[in-house]
Amino acid sequence: MYRFLMSRQWVILTLVALLLIPTMIRLGIWQMHRYEERTARNQLVTDALAAEPVPVEKLTAPGHTVTSAERYRTVTAKGRFDTGDEVVVRRRTNAADEVGYHVLTPFVLEDGKVLLVNRGWIPSDGPSQRAFPKVPAPPGGTVTVKGRLMPDETTEASGIKNLQGLPDRQIMLINSEREARRLDVRVLGGYIAQTAPEPEGDTPQLLGDPGKEDAALNYAYAVQWWLFSAAVPVGWVILARREARERAQAAAGAAGSAETQPAAV
Repeated sequence: MYRFLMSRQWVILTLVALLLIPTMIRLGIWQMHRYEERTARNQLVTDALAAEPVPVEKLTAPGHTVTSAERYRTVTAKGRFDTGDEVVVRRRTNAADEVGYHVLTPFVLEDGKVLLVNRGWIPSDGPSQRAFPKVPAPPGGTVTVKGRLMPDETTEASGIKNLQGLPDRQIMLINSEREARRLDVRVLGGYIAQTAPEPEGDTPQLLGDPGKEDAALNYAYAVQWWLFSAAVPVGWVILARREARERAQAAAGAAGSAETQPAAV
């Protein structure tokens, strides 16, 4: 009854099924790894945001690379804003996906070191983005700022190309080492995304809380791939039994037709 399984068509179908099963299982395992990685990163964000604020120099120093455990930690700093060396970061969007700039202002600490402060988002003045935009002034004098500690930006991590030949006082990526060379001062590693003082009047829009990755989606994909892998052998059996049944019915019909034929005289 099942001798048709040795036909060329069924041998190819069986080989394809045998290849699909382990492939789908491996894809499910990969998605589960992605789920675990994203869950771990989300937990780091949650822990960092829940931690008590600490002075910035407890977590970073000139030349320091901000780690994943330090990222998003709330830090405080006391000093003054230096708007004379302020720059803007091009091609940044706000919550409404409007394209503009981030305002990056050096913040001179009491010991003379500099902390880079991303004061928030401002709209672009026009389509050319060649002229330096109108930037609202920060508070004057000695102030205490609070913000989330962030690592230096790189093309590899952000996907943003570090273009050359930009207009004066415009940059693509926030990098403390480059800013230290430009300013010729000691700059703390990384930068902070300012969260306080709260905006007053015509000031940059503070950046929102960091979003969390959708780890549940990867979990759903993993289960989906494993269900697909289980469905392949089930589907193969259903197809094989259906063809066997159809062949048996066809054979029975042919035999019945032969029996009803009149005998030759």
